[in-house]
Amino acid sequence: MEWFLPVIWAGVIGVAVAMYVILDGFDLGLGILFPFAANDREREQMMASVKPFWDGNETWLVLGGGGLLVAFPTAYAIIMPAFYIPIILMLLALVFRGITFEFRGLAGGKRAWDAAFAGGSTLAALCQGLVLGGMIQGVKVENGAFAGSAFDWATPFSFLCAIGVATGYALLGATWMILKTEGAIAKRARRQAQALLPAVLVFMAIVSLWTPLLIPSIAQRWFSTPNIFYLWPVPLLTGLTALLGWVGLQKGRDAMPFLSTIGLFLLGYLGLAISWFPYLVPPSVTVWDAAAAPVSQMFMLVGTLILLPFILGYTVLIYWLFRGKVAEGESYH
Repeated sequence: MEWFLPVIWAGVIGVAVAMYVILDGFDLGLGILFPFAANDREREQMMASVKPFWDGNETWLVLGGGGLLVAFPTAYAIIMPAFYIPIILMLLALVFRGITFEFRGLAGGKRAWDAAFAGGSTLAALCQGLVLGGMIQGVKVENGAFAGSAFDWATPFSFLCAIGVATGYALLGATWMILKTEGAIAKRARRQAQALLPAVLVFMAIVSLWTPLLIPSIAQRWFSTPNIFYLWPVPLLTGLTALLGWVGLQKGRDAMPFLSTIGLFLLGYLGLAISWFPYLVPPSVTVWDAAAAPVSQMFMLVGTLILLPFILGYTVLIYWLFRGKVAEGESYH
């Protein structure tokens, strides 16, 4: 059981991160697309489509970060100094977004709040991509502690990942608006999604090819035999999922593009897990190296397993209660 506890916790944190990326990703994407709204009425409608959900979506970020701290304190102590700058910028950006939700509707002039919402959403997405790129390319660790510089993450590969993540979130936001809004916004979102989907596929392809060229161990894992025979369905499913999304966009479907975009994110996430597991801090710290004492992990796991159904239940309930489309001219406050 002591051997398996870190794997369970890695799964819990992995689910929390995936839920955050999907659920908070679409409202970050909506913020990225915010400047393209034609007028203030459209911006009100856009914010109304995410108002009931946005704060609950970020619960998963807290669960993922908190879980990393209590279950893998060594990994937390390495990751935080390695990515202080993008993480702090991301948190500040999320704060600006939250303030905008609360105060934009009360303000007389809304340009500054609109800029804060769009800028905060874009900056948060870019920072998450920088952290992702920095993690993929590896973190320098010596004697169980971070041994690199504060700017090790600032590489061309990380900046490519940052733009790719922001583009993916924009696609999530566009397909969310197709699903949840009516009128001119939904029509524009469909056109935006048709442009963004090929761009996301290009970024996924470049990262998928660059990563094994950058890191020989990942090339060995994906392309050696017999692994290649087991793993070929991942890129195949990615292509089929993208095709379903494109067909949904062309045929005027509402839900299919959004669900297909979620599928693309999950398949990309699966690819990362295949590339790096069991390393929690690539390329040297495994889930067992970073794990807290078994008694601490068990204590926190019991509490998490009690709390998790409430979080999931709240999430399902709120999405069910606020199902349906937001009509033209509907305000979020």
